[in-house]
This record gives sequence, structure tokens and C-alpha cells, in this order.
Amino acid sequence: MYSYKYEDFRRNRRFFLVNLSHDSLENYFRVNYQLTKNYNYTLTDIDSMIPWEREIYLSLLIEDLKEENERNRQR
Repeated sequence: MYSYKYEDFRRNRRFFLVNLSHDSLENYFRVNYQLTKNYNYTLTDIDSMIPWEREIYLSLLIEDLKEENERNRQR
């Protein structure tokens, strides 16, 4: 049973390493700073997010920013 838990831990660790390897540490802090400064997130909110949840919120935010820029260009 112990080895099963250990294997499960290793599998989860590998999953998160592979899925988050595209984001550098510098980018991680830059995004956190922008989220706290411009979008009223707290660091507690950001840190409590599941990693893929954070990615989803960021992609939605980027979509909104692109749409807003497009509306501003059309004016």
C-alpha cells in the first residue's frame, strides 16, 4: 500500500511538472503582480488556485483583453 501512494505521488508530480514547464518563474511573478495590481486578485486567491485553474483564468483574461483592444481599434 505504501508503494502505491508513493507511485501516485510521483505520477502527480510528473503531471504538474510537464503541464507547468512552459511558464518561467519570472513570468509567474509578473503575472501574479499584474493580477494583484490591475484585477484585484489577492495573492491568497492566486495561490489557492489549482494550476490548471489559473491557466484557464489567464486564458479568459487574455481573450477579454484582446476583445477590448479590438473594440478600441474600431472606435
